[in-house]
Amino acid sequence: MVDEMSPVALYIQLAHLLAKQIEDGKFKPRQPVPAAVCLLRERDLVVTLPGRGSYVAERKP
Repeated sequence: MVDEMSPVALYIQLAHLLAKQIEDGKFKPRQPVPAAVCLLRERDLVVTLPGRGSYVAERKP
């Protein structure tokens, strides 16, 4: 859950929340992700296909 009163920017909180959900398996490979794509892409958790959207990346062993 994001905390509007936190000194951490909302988009960063959201990226952390989505990263946790991806790592926990809530979002599956090739499933579209809702937001904070840039930060998640930097962490290699999502991939973006131009004109198609952003998707959860395959898990690395």
